[in-house]
Amino acid sequence: MPFSPTSPVTGAAVTGLTSPTYTLTADTPPNSNSKQYAVSALGGTQTGVDVNTVSKPFTLTMFRPPVLRPLPQANVTTGVIPAIPLNTYKIAVRKGSVPAANQVPQLMRAYAVVEMPAGCDSYETEEAKAMWSCFVGSLNQNSDAIFSVFVTGTL
Repeated sequence: MPFSPTSPVTGAAVTGLTSPTYTLTADTPPNSNSKQYAVSALGGTQTGVDVNTVSKPFTLTMFRPPVLRPLPQANVTTGVIPAIPLNTYKIAVRKGSVPAANQVPQLMRAYAVVEMPAGCDSYETEEAKAMWSCFVGSLNQNSDAIFSVFVTGTL
């Protein structure tokens, strides 16, 4: 898979973190259809943030479909493709965190899921690029505001 993030990863702007960076080290993925990296070092000011450990994981993983589904043939009479299959990709970040004093670390998870209809990856690649660009750009542009929603519960 070409998923190979350049290390260190520069983190998005979030209040309380100054110039955050995350050094990634190749890690054992959960299955053969994924790649995983562990955060092995931090940069910038991130007081109280821990790198990856057994009890408090900090990992970045990308999953691809176990079986990639191609676009099926169109009906010879109608020219219509009966059902367009989806190839589902997922990017996950896991981070261990203690919820309160004297408690066992719990796992936070963030996912990005992309459902790519078979055929769109090659017939209109630019549409897929635009969708992904808009998604990532909106997350990056609004990273602090999005995090604020997690804390306040207010949209």
